[in-house]
Amino acid sequence: MAELTLDDMMFKPGLMKGQRILITGGGTGLGKVMAEACLLLGATVYICGRRGGVVEDTARELMDAHGGRCVGLACDIRVPEAIADMVTQVWADGGPVTGLINNAAGNFISRTEDLSPRGFDAIANIVFRGSFFVTLECGKRWLEAGDHASVVSILTTWVWNGGPFTVPSAMSKAGLNVMTQSLAVEWGNRGIRFNAIAPGPFPTEGAWARLNPGGSTRSEAKDPTIPLGRNGEMRELANLAVYLLDPGSAYVNGQTIAIDGGSHLQGGGGYSRLSSWGDAEWEAARNSIRSANEKDRAQRTV
Repeated sequence: MAELTLDDMMFKPGLMKGQRILITGGGTGLGKVMAEACLLLGATVYICGRRGGVVEDTARELMDAHGGRCVGLACDIRVPEAIADMVTQVWADGGPVTGLINNAAGNFISRTEDLSPRGFDAIANIVFRGSFFVTLECGKRWLEAGDHASVVSILTTWVWNGGPFTVPSAMSKAGLNVMTQSLAVEWGNRGIRFNAIAPGPFPTEGAWARLNPGGSTRSEAKDPTIPLGRNGEMRELANLAVYLLDPGSAYVNGQTIAIDGGSHLQGGGGYSRLSSWGDAEWEAARNSIRSANEKDRAQRTV
C-alpha cells in the first residue's frame, strides 16, 4: 500500500525529473518509502532486493499509485557477481544512475556470546560487504565516464555510541560511516558526493519482528527515550533522503545526519535495556525471530 502523497513532500513536483535512482532493499520498509518519494517527484527509480517477487510487486504498486517508472530487480547483494549483473542491467536501461541509496540491511537482537559465525555473516555480508560492492560497482562506472552522482547510505546512531545486543549491525554500519567519510574526500573532487542518514525508530514490520520481537510497530503515545516523545514518520525520512540526493544539496558532503528526535543525545537509540533479560526472555526472542526468518524464506521461494 502506498504511504506518501505530494502533500507529504517538502519539495516542488517534478524536482527529481531526469534523475535516475537505485535503491537497495527497496521493496519494503524504509527503502520502499524512499523509492516512493523519488517516484512522486519525477525520478526513474530502480529497486533491488533478494526477493524478486516482492520488488516487482512494489514497483507495480508504486506505479499504479503515482505513475512514472519504477523497476524491480532481483539481486542478492551478498554476491558481487550478482551486483555486477544488476548494475550492468540498470546502466543498459537508460544510462547511469544519478543517485544510489545503500538501504539493504539485516539485523536482529542477540547476546553477542550467542552469535554464530553464520549469524554474524548474515548481517555483515549484506550491510558491510554488500553496500560497499554496490557502491564500488556504480562508482567505477561514474568515475570512468566523468559522471556526477550522490550516494546516501542508511546507517544508525549506533555508529557514534555503540550497539549492545546488535553488534554485527553496529560494526557494519560503522564501517559504512567510515566509507562515507573516506570516499567523500577521495571521490568528491571527481563529482561524487557521499552522505548518510542515521534514523532513530521508524517501525516497520520486517525490522521490528527481529528488533522488537512480539512488540507492536505502532508509535507509542510517549516514549521517554526520545526527547520529542515519538517515533519517526516515514515522510520525514523520505524528505531528508530526497534533499541529500538532489543537486540542491551540492555542498553537503561526508556527513552523517541523525533523524531520531534527539534520542542518541540523551543516551537512547540502542538496546542496552536488554541487559536485564534472562535466558527465558532471550529464548522467546530467538523463537520469534526464527518465525520471522521462516516467513521471509517462504516468500523468497514463491
